[in-house]
Amino acid sequence: MKGRKPKPIQRQMVEGDPAKRGVNTLDRKIAALPKAQRGIPDPPRHLQGLAREQWGIWKRDLELMQMDYSADAVMLEGACINYARAIEADETLKDGCQVEEPITDSLTGNQIGVKLKNHPAVAVSNTCWRNVHMFCSELGLSLVARQRLSVEAGDTTNESDELMKLLSAPRPERPKYEPSVDDPESVN
Repeated sequence: MKGRKPKPIQRQMVEGDPAKRGVNTLDRKIAALPKAQRGIPDPPRHLQGLAREQWGIWKRDLELMQMDYSADAVMLEGACINYARAIEADETLKDGCQVEEPITDSLTGNQIGVKLKNHPAVAVSNTCWRNVHMFCSELGLSLVARQRLSVEAGDTTNESDELMKLLSAPRPERPKYEPSVDDPESVN
């Protein structure tokens, strides 16, 4: 699928329906959305070590955000596996990100020098961190994703409604000014 990912319908409603689809149309779309079962299961048996620990951390976060759906367990598994692989690759790179590769003479087979090249773990680390970012973004576990998902609790009174009440209310009568005989400014 090309182009941008479609916005969630709840987000469209929060933004005020900029496409002018109509609130009733958006309400019908929300009602038609499939409902997933709440609750992420225990981690799969094959997750070990750091991946298993991270499962528990992200599971608690999703529960706190009330976004813990069993259908997302596979996405969470992918995020945990890629996180553990990224950390493992970064641990490998503690000694440096480059390795020496011998240069050999093709005729004699003797080593005539060395050249530096990126360690293979650099590519693994970059790929895994990119995948972790993608999984966390999809699950709502990144800062930007949480900001996109956040919906502020609306006040029960609308400011524009209050303004309209004030503007449409009858004006209080002002006391009429009547010049008095004792007032020197009122006499011409």
